[in-house]
Amino acid sequence: MFALVFPACLLWASWTDATTMTIPNRLNLILAAAFVPVALLVTTPLSLADWGWHIGLALGGLVLGMICFALRFMGGGDAKLIAAAALWFDKTGFFALLVYTALAGGVLTLGLLAARKTFWFYAPKAPAWLQKHLEPKGDIPYGIAICVGGLLAIVHGDIWPQLAAWTG
Repeated sequence: MFALVFPACLLWASWTDATTMTIPNRLNLILAAAFVPVALLVTTPLSLADWGWHIGLALGGLVLGMICFALRFMGGGDAKLIAAAALWFDKTGFFALLVYTALAGGVLTLGLLAARKTFWFYAPKAPAWLQKHLEPKGDIPYGIAICVGGLLAIVHGDIWPQLAAWTG
């Protein structure tokens, strides 16, 4: 049950970022807090060192997100989301999260840039949330890329394979 919080929160973040260009703080708190019961439910309990790695990678994700925020590559909600998502991964999963997120972010950015050049004349008739995305210098809802990256990285982490075996 708690394991569904991870994909649900990523999908929630993707939706709110696409429609409002914000990611609620409570979403990131729920995502981070839900890790604890899930980590306690895995078939092979996490060692103290494993807990340290998960927390350390989350802090590393936060630092990386803060750097990207300072460079205006992503928003503050995106920075917090990458940290909360990183908490769910070990080293291999964290690396997969970053790679998949970067690839999804590149596709998203190129797609939005192409849409802005191609469909700009539809913007006045589009819903308000879509108009923001069609503005020539509009922001990129990077929460979508983090969602895709997190969902693709699930199989590379240490938590999900154990949960699949436990529920299987």
